[in-house]
Amino acid sequence: MSNKLLVGYDGSDVSRRALDLALTQAKLTGASLMIAHVLEWSPYSFLTQEEIEERHKRRNDELERAHTVVLNPVLDAVKESGVAVDGVVKYGQIADVICKLAEEEGASQIYIGRHGQGSLSVRVFGSVAGKLAQTAPVACTIVP
Repeated sequence: MSNKLLVGYDGSDVSRRALDLALTQAKLTGASLMIAHVLEWSPYSFLTQEEIEERHKRRNDELERAHTVVLNPVLDAVKESGVAVDGVVKYGQIADVICKLAEEEGASQIYIGRHGQGSLSVRVFGSVAGKLAQTAPVACTIVP
């Protein structure tokens, strides 16, 4: 079994707590970390003709901004701890992308923060943490 821990990270306080827990576990077990930042994207969104024309440029800009603002600073901080770490930014449905990454990377465990928001959309569609708890291909630790 792989000794790689996958962390869903969005820059929020709860995702930082999930990362801190995974980092502690990695130090204890000699595991490596994979930090994933997922830009939520729905294939069912409706775009205007102008938005379709600008979509490719916008997506590249969003990916670059996600690397610069969210992923790279946290990768630099984790590297200072001495734990092997890699990171990725992907587009898609967050829980689906994290499950697929866990399989592709051979992760042994997923760490994700739980925001605990009770919005209507969460009640109707479910939360990312809730979906991961039900569908993750490996053990999933949900950090409040």
